[in-house]
Order: sequence, then structure tokens, then C-alpha cells
Amino acid sequence: MRQDDHTSDGGPEGEESEAQGLRKIIHVDMDAFFASVEQRDHPELRGKPVAVGGPGGRGVVAAASYEARVFGVKSAMPSVTAKRLCPDLIFCKSRFEVYREVSQQIRAVFRHHTELVEPLSLDEAYLDVTADRLGIGSATRIAELIRQEIRAKTRLTASAGVSYNKFLAKIASDQNKPDGLCVIRPGEGAEFVAQLPVRRFHGVGPKGAEKMARLGIATGADLASKDIAWLRAHFGSFADYLYRAARGIDLRPVRPTRIRKSVGGERTFGTDISSGPALRETLEDIIAIVWASIERAEARGRTVTLKLKYTDFQIMSRAKSLPRPIADREEFASLARSLLDEVLPLPMPIRLMGLTLSKLERDGAEEEPPRPDAQLSLL
Repeated sequence: MRQDDHTSDGGPEGEESEAQGLRKIIHVDMDAFFASVEQRDHPELRGKPVAVGGPGGRGVVAAASYEARVFGVKSAMPSVTAKRLCPDLIFCKSRFEVYREVSQQIRAVFRHHTELVEPLSLDEAYLDVTADRLGIGSATRIAELIRQEIRAKTRLTASAGVSYNKFLAKIASDQNKPDGLCVIRPGEGAEFVAQLPVRRFHGVGPKGAEKMARLGIATGADLASKDIAWLRAHFGSFADYLYRAARGIDLRPVRPTRIRKSVGGERTFGTDISSGPALRETLEDIIAIVWASIERAEARGRTVTLKLKYTDFQIMSRAKSLPRPIADREEFASLARSLLDEVLPLPMPIRLMGLTLSKLERDGAEEEPPRPDAQLSLL
């Protein structure tokens, strides 16, 4: 188990937390979940670079083991790129029925400690343990017990972040991966965030980070030095989130029954494209990546929306809905392809294409803060 210098025995808990009206929030994130399940179930894969996904030309990496990540392999990466980065990469076909079964075991561990569990996907969740079921009182101790119980029941490791709000807990869970624990106590949030690179802020994608760099913003401290008017002038509706996050502020509660509104992704091109073959090829890439996100989020929806942004920045969108949830990947892909066929030929080249599944019917997580450049970074 790894625990950083911020984590003394204790955490955002006890009399200090209650006196300030602070919550005790834990964010639990499984370590390389899909790939770790494959390594667990296939001992010959342990210690080797593993990717879950299809190895073919249209394949996309759904998850990568830590051994593969050393080579730069990561989720949402085209399989051909991953193989080029790591020639010894071993591909495993995804087994979402197994991942869901393991996820249910993990969520049972969560519910043993609190009713307030907000799943973000199969492999991560927020927990509010301000009033934990077992009366333990210490959020840090609960996080330690949860990690131990997950390991005992699933033979997998989890990392956890403990703090007094969701934003800080999520950042903390990534601080000491894999198999790590990090606690950010009351009074430490702003200082902790100040030294973080802005790319660590949830919602700041590659394009957003590039824009911030051009504006001289590299860290949380740089963001905190800007007033709200300046941020709004440069980042629009994203500014309010950035202003609060740079100060370690997040008032969102853990919502176990909140319904996610949509799952999707979009891609901005380095060079504008307009030809039918190039557009169809790009659409297939986005279909693969978005469907992996849909399966990870356990989402079931009825509407597929295609979004195109032209070179003049005008946005066009088209949608198709079914009277029932979309059955599988092929039906999702078929609807997406038909939407693109309906708008071809395009009146001018496009700089962005996106797909979204909405009208969701599965309880899930509260939507995360918006990204300035994409719903899901595909770059």
C-alpha cells in the first residue's frame, strides 16, 4: 500500500470536519481494471504488457495494464498505434459480462459501509461516509478497509482518495496509483491544488491545457491568481468550475440515484476533412471509442446524435431515436452511419466530429464538470 506525505493517521474526519460542516468523501478507482481482471484470470499474462480491445485495424484499446502504460499505451488509443509503441503488447478480447460481475462485488463492498454510493463507471465511484453504516467515523480507516476487502474478494487492487469534497477526492485517488491511498484534509485543499498541473484538473483536456499554456497558466496556483471576470472572458461557462476548483471548492453532493444525461465523445482534427471515405473512416474510430465508454458506464439509451463542426465554426447536429434502448454496438454503429450518410456530401469541410448516446435509462453518475474542448478526449 502506498500513502503520500499528506496522509497522516486521520483525514477529513472527526470533530473538525463536523464543526465545519464538511463531508467525508472517498473516491475509489480500480487499478487498470479490465486489464487487471485479465491478468488475474490468466496467470500467464501477469507482469506482461496487456491491452483489452481489438488488435485489428479498427480496434481501440479499452484498457491497458501498467506494464503497457510504461510504453505510452493508454485507453481510447487505436490498437495499431498501441502495437507500434509496444511491439510485445498482448491483446485480450473484452469480457464485459465478467467485468460487470466483478464490479457488482466491488459495489457490494461499498454498500457495506454506506448507502451513498455514486458509481461513475464499472471501476470507480464516489462514497459519502460522513455517517458510515458501521460507525467507524474515520474516512481514512474506511478507505483502508474498503481496499483490503476488495483485494480479499476480487484479488484486485484499488486506489482511493479521501477528502472533504468530490473534486479533491478524485484528484487524490490518482495521486499514488497503483494500489495507493492519499488523504487531503480540511484546510489543505487549496494548497494541494496550487501545485498541480492544470492537466490534472478533471475536464481539462489536451486542447484546454494548450490554451491555458498560451495564456501563461500551468498550475492550480496560476489559475487561482485569475479573477472570475478574466476566466469568464477566456473560458466562458467553464470559468466558474475552474475558479472553484483552483481553490479546492466543490459543493456537489454524492448522488446515488442521479441519472447520467449522455455518454459521448468528439474529435477535433489537425486538418479539416470533407471527403466521404475520410469522414466514414473517422466515424468508425469514434464509434469504437464511444461504445467502449458506453459499456464502461453501463449506459442504455435510445438516441444517437451526430455532431459536426464546419471550418467556419458553425455546428450541425442530427439525431435518431428508437422506441427502446439500443441493443448493441452494431445497432449503435448502424444509426451513426445512417446519420452521416444523410448529410453527405457536406457543404464545406469539417474540423470536428462527435457522437453521443442520450435518453439514458440507467441510473449512473452525476455529470462531471464540462470540458472546454470535448466531452471525451479522443486525441
